[in-house]
Amino acid sequence: MVDTRKRLAAMRQAAARHGQSDPGMPQANPACVPGPGQRCEHPLVDAELNRRLAEYEALVRGRFAAITDTLKLLSSFQHERDFVERAQNLVRECLGYELPSDLLEDAWVTGLDLRALHAYCIFRSYKDCVEKVDVDQAPWRERMTLDEAFFQSCGYHTVDISPCADGRLQGLLPFVLRLAPNDAVNVKAYAGAMFDVEADVADWTHRELDRLTGGIPGGETGNYLKVAVYHYSTSNPCHQGCAAHGSNDVKALDSALARLNELRAAVENTFGRGAAPEILLIGMDTDVDAIRIHVPDATGEINPARYLCNVTLYRETLGMSADMARAHIDAMLARAEGTSPSSPGMRRLILALLEANLSQIEYVIQHHAGRYAVIGHDEALICAGEATQYVQFRNKYYYAHLDTVEEGAADMDVGIKIFTGLNVKHGLAIPVLVHFYYSSCVPGARERAVLRCRRVKEAIESRYAHLHKAGLLQCQMAVSDLQGGERVTFVEDEVDAHGH
Repeated sequence: MVDTRKRLAAMRQAAARHGQSDPGMPQANPACVPGPGQRCEHPLVDAELNRRLAEYEALVRGRFAAITDTLKLLSSFQHERDFVERAQNLVRECLGYELPSDLLEDAWVTGLDLRALHAYCIFRSYKDCVEKVDVDQAPWRERMTLDEAFFQSCGYHTVDISPCADGRLQGLLPFVLRLAPNDAVNVKAYAGAMFDVEADVADWTHRELDRLTGGIPGGETGNYLKVAVYHYSTSNPCHQGCAAHGSNDVKALDSALARLNELRAAVENTFGRGAAPEILLIGMDTDVDAIRIHVPDATGEINPARYLCNVTLYRETLGMSADMARAHIDAMLARAEGTSPSSPGMRRLILALLEANLSQIEYVIQHHAGRYAVIGHDEALICAGEATQYVQFRNKYYYAHLDTVEEGAADMDVGIKIFTGLNVKHGLAIPVLVHFYYSSCVPGARERAVLRCRRVKEAIESRYAHLHKAGLLQCQMAVSDLQGGERVTFVEDEVDAHGH
């Protein structure tokens, strides 16, 4: 028996090191494979913040967890005489809202349109999360220290982040990087982290104008930082990496870095030498939420082979005191820098991100058995247009950034491919939330945002007509006010509503 246990332990350790499956049980986190009497409790981990985030995760997931079982129960008594009343009572009790009456009243004749009902519940549950976001997130927001003041102390008035649009990266800010949502941080996701260089030059220009005119508090001497985040899977690298790059980790890394360099060149070629923003490249193992930071040199250039892996740092510093752990991470950063160290502000930021991510590594160890049970896609919907920034949470939605479907075709096609496996394969429709922001300070902006929603919705339904005609594509339009007065308000399709 003892020999068998030793052999199993050795197999688990080997699987963790090499990213192989461990038959019969969840794979361990490679950062911590404890021996007898040991625990995965790192001195730099914020255990209280982890507890609050776990409560938030359970709260959000709970709003979606009961949808399928509730609809199955509805289906079982849809031909009863008092079906509509019973159905609404059940849904109010289980999901906290009511269903559209027109989807229930004719069920005795045509049968329930379960595809439409499922999509409606997904949209409605997501809207619940948006409506309750301030109360839901308050406990962990107040605990986070990587805020606007911290970025300014590192010398950055703006941190613009472009992660991959993959739903597994939707929790990047609050969970993986432990960044407090604030005005200094902007996030726009693209398939494969392939952000639009021209659009980013425009964003940089607008932000610089704000800075020069005093629109950014404390930003008079700061710089603009552009961050790209690619991802990979250590458990199943050939199939669960970045879909936009064919799960080719090297291609994902090189492509993200190329975009960063193209942005720098574009700004310098347009505005002169020295104008370019600083850049940072981060890799993320979506199986365990550990990051890999590619360290810029003294000139701001990034060598893809010069990086720090946080899985290794967690493992090396586990069991040390907090001071010893910080000293070790600092020494490893100095070793990676060699004779060309990063700027002091960049160095401070890298150290803070590495330390913050240690908490997320341990979060996955404690709350997800060391590695997510679903290492692939498990999103609930596609968000097309402009991402809703209110609910940042792993695998809640896949994001397709677009102004027109033609421009965002690649992102949409990847999302449709993902949901063909997640939903269509099982007879469920693909829920697509078409969402755009507007500014209530600009006259007519809301009406124009609604028109954009309609235009994009019609284009999506046309591009994927085979799915739309079969009821396998369900679109819901929504708009939000940039000033915060309106959040993800559903826009009813008046053409459908009036039948012309």
